[in-house]
Amino acid sequence: MMIPTTGRGWLRRLLFAIAACGAATSQAGSWQEDVAIGGFNNVHLYTPDSDSPIGDGKSLLIVLHGCVQPIDNYLSANLEDAAEEFGMVVAVPDAMNKAGYSCWSYWQGTKSRAAGDYKNLIDLASALSGDSARGIDPDQVYIAGLSSGASFANTTACLAPDVFAGMGISAGPSIGTSSSGALGPCETADVTSRCNSYAGSYADHFDTQIASIAQGDADTTVNQCYNDQNASGMAGVYGVTQLGDSNTIAEGSRSAEETLWQDGRVSMLWLNGVDHAWSGGEGASGSYISAAGINYARYLGQYFADNNKRVDRNRAPVVSDVEITTSGDRILVSGTATDSDGSVTGVTATFSGNGDSSTSGGVDGNGFFNLTSGPLADDLYTVAVVATDNSGAEGTPYSTTVRLGPEPPETAPELGDLSATASGQCVNVSGTVVDENQNLDSVVVDFGNGAVTAAVTGTDFSAEQCNLPGGDGSALVTATDLAGLSDTGSVAFTVDAGVTATLDTHIAAGRLDYTNYANCYLEYSTSPFRLDEFALSGGQCQWRDDDASCTGPQVTCSSGSGSGSGSSSGGSSSGGDSCDQASAYNYYHKTAGRAYSTGNPLAPDYFASGSDDAMPGSTWGLNTLHSDDGNSWQLGNCP
Repeated sequence: MMIPTTGRGWLRRLLFAIAACGAATSQAGSWQEDVAIGGFNNVHLYTPDSDSPIGDGKSLLIVLHGCVQPIDNYLSANLEDAAEEFGMVVAVPDAMNKAGYSCWSYWQGTKSRAAGDYKNLIDLASALSGDSARGIDPDQVYIAGLSSGASFANTTACLAPDVFAGMGISAGPSIGTSSSGALGPCETADVTSRCNSYAGSYADHFDTQIASIAQGDADTTVNQCYNDQNASGMAGVYGVTQLGDSNTIAEGSRSAEETLWQDGRVSMLWLNGVDHAWSGGEGASGSYISAAGINYARYLGQYFADNNKRVDRNRAPVVSDVEITTSGDRILVSGTATDSDGSVTGVTATFSGNGDSSTSGGVDGNGFFNLTSGPLADDLYTVAVVATDNSGAEGTPYSTTVRLGPEPPETAPELGDLSATASGQCVNVSGTVVDENQNLDSVVVDFGNGAVTAAVTGTDFSAEQCNLPGGDGSALVTATDLAGLSDTGSVAFTVDAGVTATLDTHIAAGRLDYTNYANCYLEYSTSPFRLDEFALSGGQCQWRDDDASCTGPQVTCSSGSGSGSGSSSGGSSSGGDSCDQASAYNYYHKTAGRAYSTGNPLAPDYFASGSDDAMPGSTWGLNTLHSDDGNSWQLGNCP
């Protein structure tokens, strides 16, 4: 593995190579297939469990397919590896207004934010980043593509630099070129001028946009001149100059040559050994998906995280080791405040009870602080301690309670500020709990499918439960003290466990069967439609549309964020991270590789792959299989 020891960005490339070698082989997130969103009928979405290493929440990467390339191919392009590693939601839309050989029509039509698929892509970015359940940071929205998708992505990023903080342009003809320029001799284009003209009044947002331009060095389809022309053109838009020698990016035995421009604003890659294809890294497969080069999506994840100009990279200071005591009519507060990327300029303690007051002070060379309140009347006080750094950022307050004066009669704890946040099929319930007697024993949150003892820090508590069925739900919160007194409250939430797919895909995944086929077909025909998972009893669930006119059989409830993936296999995780579970008809278990058949072709016998467990029902028997390793499958649910 070659890693340069000099030049700008060597540390980033070292971290990239280390991360590539240590990337997880199994994913915790999930694919949702054929989702109708943002003006597109079919979008494959991957939502990771992880967050971006920068900014607030996850990033978003929209990937545009090439000509004659189905979006299903990107399901095997290792995009989920990059998604988990860098906290990126990945969206792969199928173009609505195709031209030529199912291409994105970059060479024709009006280039406008309000036109065709340009509008659809902006709407898609807006819909996803505006969905609070996905937790996407609007300052980390990126667009990428291959071939015609690359040109269309570049054009879209020029039209809407306010929306897209960065782009990844792989083997794309330059913006504004003709269709004949894609396969023929290089067509000269003034990328700088064209991109600026597309942006119009939004051009000032180029000050914080970045661009990665890439192409395989074995590409004989799209002229390789475009790689340099596109990189130089975007550098002209940003007003940056090229740095010195190229660097080698290594991912195991795969490599790429990288050239950088000032401040990481533009990078140009030559993907070694890659032909005209999206470079997916080791194990990638599919039409126009190459396994010969590095994982370009992973490269983009690192490049965007390193060079994004829109996120606030200042880390807030942290308060720790807080001790609170009393002395007469005063409260004493001490502890440590540190800042990993700057210095702590001050610490403030606020006292809320019988009147509010506060006091502030500095820290010594070791970050230690010691604060004393003014005179206070007898009462139970909530003490909040917060540190401020040299950039003006405040850290997360530390909050707890302390009493001045004699103890009051036994009083039940008091809950407040209850809230619930859903992410996939997980819900986090949080709030505050104050106990006048300071003898709180526990806070328990009952989610309906199980109770969770909350973690309590000071006056704040939180508890999370997963495996929740889709739809409206509520949690009951109970705070109990050591005297047995308690307070209860409830909080409502909505779990989005919906899947949008065609009727045949819903049936293939086991969400529907042929019992209610006529009703579903008459209502939806071959158009995609949404089903949500509703809990019944005994661990059983049913998939229904919005008015319950199209419903499926009782099936085992899917578990965790893997539910609702919309995959034709109907796979979902259950019973822990090491067990995969799938419910489907025997025929579809076979097509997914989980089963095999023998005997009479008209009424074959089916068996689970690896274990040879007999699967009742012949072709259309509905069964559940589980596997601990993804290879050997057994009949029944995960243990």
